[in-house]
Amino acid sequence: MAETGLMTATQSQAPAAAAAPGAAISAQASGRGSYWITTFGCQMNKADSERMAGILESMGYREASAELEADLVLYNTCTIRDNAEQKVYSYLGRQAQRKRSNPSLTLVVAGCVAQQEGESLLRRVPELDLVMGPQHANRLDALLAQVEQGQQVVATEEHHILEDITTARRDSSVCGWVNVIYGCNERCTYCVVPSVRGKEQSRLPEAIRLEMEGLAAQGFKEITLLGQNIDAYGRDLPGITPEGRRQHTLTDLLQFVHDVQGIERIRFATSHPRYFTERLIDACADLDKVCEHFHIPFQSGDDDVLKAMARGYTVDRYRRIIERIRQRMPDAAISADVIVAFPGETDAQYRRTLALIEEIGFDQVNTAAYSPRPNTPAADWPDQLSEAVKVERLQEINALVERVARARSARYAGRSEQVLVEGTNPKNPDQVMGRTRSNRLTFFPAARNPAQPELGHWQAGDLVAVRIEAVRAFSLSGQAVDR
Repeated sequence: MAETGLMTATQSQAPAAAAAPGAAISAQASGRGSYWITTFGCQMNKADSERMAGILESMGYREASAELEADLVLYNTCTIRDNAEQKVYSYLGRQAQRKRSNPSLTLVVAGCVAQQEGESLLRRVPELDLVMGPQHANRLDALLAQVEQGQQVVATEEHHILEDITTARRDSSVCGWVNVIYGCNERCTYCVVPSVRGKEQSRLPEAIRLEMEGLAAQGFKEITLLGQNIDAYGRDLPGITPEGRRQHTLTDLLQFVHDVQGIERIRFATSHPRYFTERLIDACADLDKVCEHFHIPFQSGDDDVLKAMARGYTVDRYRRIIERIRQRMPDAAISADVIVAFPGETDAQYRRTLALIEEIGFDQVNTAAYSPRPNTPAADWPDQLSEAVKVERLQEINALVERVARARSARYAGRSEQVLVEGTNPKNPDQVMGRTRSNRLTFFPAARNPAQPELGHWQAGDLVAVRIEAVRAFSLSGQAVDR
């Protein structure tokens, strides 16, 4: 999902999937008790949380039924915007108070706030046991071993991310994240991610394919390849082709993993317009498992603002990318990220962003008002815009995004769309929900055929043809036509 600088802070508890066989027994045997993970931020954080949950369960912890009952509480944090960071401190205050009356509670802050603040977090919240940056997610067991020896640990030094041999506790049994590149080498003037997630580190394609094969063997049907800047995949790996180009690119990776048996769909995120190539577009059009959905942040519709952001492309370059995608895949869904009220952004520049949204016709746009972040150039610029301007522009652009998305959704009415069932609609147990190849959330009746109850219900992992009967800005509803 989300491009640096744009992620709204989201919260999710640790995955609710069934524990591995024997996990409860080993938890009782170890006496380590229960854990709770709260995740803020982007898909990378969610993938990190799944791996850390897997490590905790391999150590003998079991998932708690409630946050305030857990013996170990871990907050995997996001620092993209100030409100996400402040929310973390609010949660920490509650747990710090709890720890004062229960010293055996283990309190962990992981992720980007941990990396950014380091030891200063201990001064602000002395009750913390472990502060660990995102590069250390796979070392959670070793770091907790130090905590168990009575140490208060801060792990924020630059660390080479060794190939992940942990077993993640997946949030879904159908759709899985697979990290392909960690870190980011870009220097966008608003973004703190490179300083908290470190330099780019690409995984070897053989390791990525092996992980995908393992997920396929477990019944996963869809894989999302993840990277903070996924189009940069492989540029830190050695190798040049006889034609003189890099041997390892995202295009090459997609071709290498495309034939993994059992995987029906492949997605990737997040892209950067500077590195999005025509060769990649052609490969996506030719590889039938790659879904017709592209998340390509544009951030602003004005060239001068893009230059101030140090994004490295122009609006015209962005337009040409979208034009090429739609030439090869006319029905492809396009989503993006945008920042409004960047320092110095004039009303005319902001209006160009609105015009670009209408011109492109995005299926979805994640919007955010600019938020100054520590140790980024833009935070110190004198031409900061007022909160009133930020609120006004954000409200206006959100209304436009919804209107454009609703217009884009209209094309689905009456069509039959392939939907991968992900589970039951939590708001209506008589419905299941899943996503089209273009990433539209879709709801339809859980019964395979109401007239033949013996056929049972659609299950997670089923691929179902659904006739779309109702369209909304960001979701669809219909009836299954598979029998």
